[in-house]
Amino acid sequence: MTIGWCFDNTYSKLPDPFKEEIGPVPVKDPKLIILNKDLSKELNLDFSNLDDKKISELFSGNSLPQGSNSIAQAYAGHQFGHFTMLGDGRAVLIGEHLSKKNDRYDIQFKGSGKTAFSRNGDGRAALGPMLREYIISEAMHNLGIPTTRSLAVVKTGEDVIRETALHGAILTRVALSHIRVGTFQYIAAREKKDELEILLDYVIKRHYPNIQNSKNKPLDLLKVVMERQIDLVVDWMRVGFIHGVMNTDNMSISGETIDYGPCAFMDTYDPKTVFSSIDQMGRYAYCNQPVITKWNLSRFAECLIPLIDKDQKKSITIATEIINSFEKKYEEKWLNMMRDKLGLFGVDEKDKYLILDLLTWMHQEKMDYTNTFCHLMNFEIANKENFKKDDFENWKKRWQERLKVNNNNPEKYMKLMRSVNPLVIPRNHKVEEVLNEANNGNMEPFNKFLEVLNKPYLEKKDIINYQIPLSSNEKYQTFCGT
Repeated sequence: MTIGWCFDNTYSKLPDPFKEEIGPVPVKDPKLIILNKDLSKELNLDFSNLDDKKISELFSGNSLPQGSNSIAQAYAGHQFGHFTMLGDGRAVLIGEHLSKKNDRYDIQFKGSGKTAFSRNGDGRAALGPMLREYIISEAMHNLGIPTTRSLAVVKTGEDVIRETALHGAILTRVALSHIRVGTFQYIAAREKKDELEILLDYVIKRHYPNIQNSKNKPLDLLKVVMERQIDLVVDWMRVGFIHGVMNTDNMSISGETIDYGPCAFMDTYDPKTVFSSIDQMGRYAYCNQPVITKWNLSRFAECLIPLIDKDQKKSITIATEIINSFEKKYEEKWLNMMRDKLGLFGVDEKDKYLILDLLTWMHQEKMDYTNTFCHLMNFEIANKENFKKDDFENWKKRWQERLKVNNNNPEKYMKLMRSVNPLVIPRNHKVEEVLNEANNGNMEPFNKFLEVLNKPYLEKKDIINYQIPLSSNEKYQTFCGT
């Protein structure tokens, strides 16, 4: 029986400036740490006839599957507002796999060695950050949020040097594509309109075929990418997810969450929450994620200016109009999302104030974001004392009055609330606990955590320990791992 790979590598056929043809650098002693069996099934891949050694060779890049054609993709990006020419400095795209449903997926090795875009980097990755991306990306998928996914993690048998010597590892990442806003920025910076048109047509054919016959394809692409990004960030806000490094090279054109470097989930509600050690000014704080999304989309629009209209001035005017519609679109979708979290049907002009008053109270009382909504859904949680205070009781009465608009059908609005409010999230201290154990060779806590995160909206007896936030006041920090 064959594994089932079905490669059709279209991106590698684009002109040379788009990529570098390069294979993964062989590693010393690959060892399989984890294989995502559920994702394997979705991709119609069967590894059951391979032993761990052969699987390790495959996912380390020491033995590439038939039909693969590995490349490193070129892209640029605004990193904390500063424009830089970048590219896959520690990753190679081995090819595009087609499922039996004809769905196309990029298969990428992350941590696979130096490329032409590595600059001063070693091209490698450490085990901890790769397992971190694995568990967070799978959690995001199970939360119903568009995301890249993780197929496998393999130890390389080699150390990587960061602050100390760490176990080296390679992550196999699966994405609808790895085309970013930064990809357009890279090509636009070359000032060759024909290359920009090639990229535009490629993206539309691959991701948005419904606009192929549009009268103004670049303008419609801007519109649809903006809609996708708004939907994505609203979903992040729904679960308290903080990406941490929303550079333009980390914004996927397909609308997936990509690059889980210093990301984390918010416990105590504070709109200004920042976890990333490199985000000293709070550029990518929780409350700033919509603002930065608009900023990134503006950079995307700039790339499309030469294609929207022959008259540059007219092109800028048209694109600006689209970008300026962001706030209204975002607020509408955010309000609808928050209505769902509170079980509210229909629209009431006072809904916004009801929502904002709850968030203000949560901030003032330092309430846990996830568990507050669990309480509203009548789940037992820790720290219930604050819910007995007058200010919350007064808010609750207003909320209950608003619920009457739903014809006072608790079953109906509870079903809605339980479909969007997770009972468990990847709590930061739990993530660190399981990663520490994994680094020491014990994968049991990691696998148990994955099981819990597999169904985050389902009430189960064994999840209480995963619902309790860290009691310590010590500030939690995340790191990029590069």
